[in-house]
Amino acid sequence: MEKLEKVQKIFNKKFESKNAWDRVTLARMIERPTSLDYINRIFDSFMELHGDRYFNDDPSVVGGIGLLNGEPVTIVAQQKGRNTQENIKRNFGMPEPDGYRKGLRLMKQADKFDRPIICFVDTPGAFCGMEAEERGQGEAIAKNLMEMFNLKVPIISIIVGEGGSGGALAFAVADSVWMLENSIYSILTPEGFAGILWKDASKAKEAAEIMKITAQDLKKYGIIDKVLKEPAGGAQKDVDKMSCTIKEELIEKIGILRKRSKEELLQERYNKFRKMGKFME
Repeated sequence: MEKLEKVQKIFNKKFESKNAWDRVTLARMIERPTSLDYINRIFDSFMELHGDRYFNDDPSVVGGIGLLNGEPVTIVAQQKGRNTQENIKRNFGMPEPDGYRKGLRLMKQADKFDRPIICFVDTPGAFCGMEAEERGQGEAIAKNLMEMFNLKVPIISIIVGEGGSGGALAFAVADSVWMLENSIYSILTPEGFAGILWKDASKAKEAAEIMKITAQDLKKYGIIDKVLKEPAGGAQKDVDKMSCTIKEELIEKIGILRKRSKEELLQERYNKFRKMGKFME
């Protein structure tokens, strides 16, 4: 037993010392649990709602009403596939304007009926195709950012895999933003960063270190509020355990946020984002 514990400690230490690119690789693994994997385990029930009431029902964004420990909540999640066929259906987790508008419709509904909002973020970024631009991709993301600041219910956003650019931020204006230990959150992909900075996407590993995209770095800089520890080897090794951790944290945090008045909630959310970064005159 002692020998097993010793081996486990060595493994954990080695795993925790992984560099930024190792965590990028883990965050992108096809075996990594998707948002629906967590939703189906965390919530007592889940009823999916469809459509943005403008144009389409974007399958890369899943949303609806669930029960968390008996309390109704609204869930908005970016969903990737587990294989090529599913990824094509889900557009590889890259929402179009319809996805952001669907998410906002459900969040405003939650505000009307006083339901806490829980967002699961997992996207390499918003879809950048011509059709998305034609239907107002930038406007849809910007409107989410603006409207989420004014929602008078608790909002918690959890980055469970990739959190890429404005595509992720559109569901991450929250009272509390969490990241799984091996997830990433960045202004763009390391490949895109390297392509812009050095005109060489092959330098993505070097870019990942410079960008400070890991949960550990972002917690240190105050960009996120909590890092959720994953099972040894990554969340895919024990989805049930990871889901249990998220559920316990959600129940506790929503209970705390529920004690705030609507005015306090809005002011604290505003202050949280205003104090990020350094301003020099």
